[in-house]
Amino acid sequence: MLIVGPPGSGKGTQAERISDKLGIVAISTGDIFRANVKGETPLGLEAKKYIDAGDYVPDSVTNKMVRDRLGEEDTRSGFLLDGYPRTAAQVDELDSILAEQGQQLNLVLQLTADNDELITRLLGRAKEAGRSDDNQEIIGHRLELYRTQTEAVLERYAQQGLLIKVDGIGAIDEVTERIMTAIDNALVAR
Repeated sequence: MLIVGPPGSGKGTQAERISDKLGIVAISTGDIFRANVKGETPLGLEAKKYIDAGDYVPDSVTNKMVRDRLGEEDTRSGFLLDGYPRTAAQVDELDSILAEQGQQLNLVLQLTADNDELITRLLGRAKEAGRSDDNQEIIGHRLELYRTQTEAVLERYAQQGLLIKVDGIGAIDEVTERIMTAIDNALVAR
């Protein structure tokens, strides 16, 4: 399962909640990148240049990291990917990884939110967490990248009948309830 949405849509928060409710592991590429940046690993130093500019980390780095992570034992009974794939090339790589492991996606959950709400959320998060990748200029750039690159990914999953959309605006518990209802309905329909 994938969770996709623009920066600030609540993907990380909701991924943890979905993971707990479904008993599957949540895998966030953003968390992995930030841990590597904090630990000043070679991957982290490479990723930091892109993250600080608000750009996506190159596919070559991201794909290797995801391939390694999805090869771990705790993904066998299911997983929820947060932050990947973001480009058409990453969709192809994920398809390849899953085929090699005899797995397939069951659904792709898209959290939606309007830009004004996203900007407010991201600026608030920047103050609370001191994140260097959440300032006005970077936020605008990240939202534009999402619109131009990731929306093509969503269209591909929609054509495959895997995409479900859920409004990400509202109280956290309300959004979680909408998500779980949408997941239940999507899985029952298949």
